[in-house]
Amino acid sequence: MSNAIRLTRPCLHHLQRPIIRISSTSKHLKLTPLCTNTYFNKRSLTTAPTMSFSNADTGDKPADPYKEVNKTEPGLKEKVEDLVNFVESCKFGMMTTRIESSGLLVSRCMALAAKEGGGIDLLFHTNTESGKTDDLKSDPKINIAFLNPTGEWASVSGEADIVVDRDVVRKYYSPTLKAWLGDLGDGKHDGGPEDPRIGVIKVSAKTATYAIATKTMMGRGAEIVKGTVTGNAPNVNKLRELTEEELKECKWRFPARGRETKL
Repeated sequence: MSNAIRLTRPCLHHLQRPIIRISSTSKHLKLTPLCTNTYFNKRSLTTAPTMSFSNADTGDKPADPYKEVNKTEPGLKEKVEDLVNFVESCKFGMMTTRIESSGLLVSRCMALAAKEGGGIDLLFHTNTESGKTDDLKSDPKINIAFLNPTGEWASVSGEADIVVDRDVVRKYYSPTLKAWLGDLGDGKHDGGPEDPRIGVIKVSAKTATYAIATKTMMGRGAEIVKGTVTGNAPNVNKLRELTEEELKECKWRFPARGRETKL
């Protein structure tokens, strides 16, 4: 008879609090996560195959025709420059973090303050006493999403550091921060560059995906109408993905591109 015990505490983070099954039916204690891809025993650490979702079998035809038609693979320099230029043109992005107490995700609009690391590491001003800094202290994984009115978009995922070094704060300080933090009248918390509440969130990009238009709004509309009639996916965007390896390569191959650019 099995002596398995199931722990049903909610899994808030797939690396931090896995739901596990404890079994004592074998000689070795075995912990099997029910919501991760890794299982442990006394002698080994083994990674199971990554799970994926599918609800259709399309045989030898692409299940996602849009991606098949629109995904492009130019040189690394072009891929990175198009991403950097698009992010810079948007100026504002939605920063997504994980709330420690519930495990839920929360997003808020943030103004891009500067870029480093070849233009792909993103910097944002922050009030160090805000909820997002609490989120990042418990889980530094982060996503920044950008969208413009024409439907072009970019998603940058990575890890964040909360920087409170005064030299860095002074370097990227903007007088408009005083409007958001206010002057508390105590001679210290005045919204100036020495205010300890002002910090910088530095996002070190790990992966990125983006789509920028290849046609005008009218041209894209025509392609969509054509696709509706013919059943063929419209070719309207440059859909691109940047892997962690590509972004690492970018930082040493093109270090001057967007380096320490204050916006």
